[in-house]
Amino acid sequence: MTSTSTTTPGTAPGTAVAAACAGFGRDVEDNLAQIGRLVADARARGVGLLALPEACLGGYLSVLGAGRDGSHDEQPEDLPPVMDLDGPELRRVAEIAREMTVVVGLCESDGTDRYNTAAVVTGDGVLGAHRKVHQPLGESLFYSAGSDFACVDTPMGRLGTLICYDKAFPEAARALAVDGAEVIACISAWPASRTASAASLAEDRWTQRFNLFDAARALENQVVWLAANQQGTFGKLRFVAHAKVVGPGGDVLASTGTEAGLAVAELDVPAALETARRAMFHLRDRRPETYAAVTAAPMAGAVRA
Repeated sequence: MTSTSTTTPGTAPGTAVAAACAGFGRDVEDNLAQIGRLVADARARGVGLLALPEACLGGYLSVLGAGRDGSHDEQPEDLPPVMDLDGPELRRVAEIAREMTVVVGLCESDGTDRYNTAAVVTGDGVLGAHRKVHQPLGESLFYSAGSDFACVDTPMGRLGTLICYDKAFPEAARALAVDGAEVIACISAWPASRTASAASLAEDRWTQRFNLFDAARALENQVVWLAANQQGTFGKLRFVAHAKVVGPGGDVLASTGTEAGLAVAELDVPAALETARRAMFHLRDRRPETYAAVTAAPMAGAVRA
């Protein structure tokens, strides 16, 4: 399903979009070199917007899991290196990106707290950043949570970003769609199940959830959806891979499956959105006045695990 269109690099961004699937660890120089190779490959294939995985600049947590009482029963051997949005690492990414828009994951600090962050970078620097809001399985012991969802304007259109578990919450993607997102890039370090793992990674239940969320979020918001993910293993985690590009109709346009690489799709984003929204436009047909209980009231009738 992966598109392989090729163009000659120039000063204008390409028209294709892509999501990367690759493994990244603690070695920042090695990560930057790998980012350089992925961007060069994407550039040669006419890509103007590339989403790289969560934590691609310094690696993710080596373990992730919590007991039923919420306690974290395992500690990571080390934590990702802290970086600043105006620091040398993202300046290097900007030099690599040039005319391309690249979404990268890092551990950011505001001087007090750590955040799991997605930065939107071009040759002009950092255009914007999203701090992961929803934190699974004890991640809150190591990162503070972000507090908002907002889009940025890029050479490839209006872009919203999410990180991994954020996509399990329809409100997160919808907030970006209401803010005018044409493309949403969700970058992940999404692991396979550790409690009921499947012999085939493609059949793992967490792989299935990863893929379902991608299709649902694209379709319900009628946006182009980029899902980048880590591949391989890190510590005790095995990642499900399956980077993909999903069209605004929920159809998968390109996927890496379980392999490392790029999922590339050539498409005219505004035209694709216009076609998808021509008859049934979900954002137009919303009835926000009927949804107040979704965000205004505490959860009722359910038990927290």
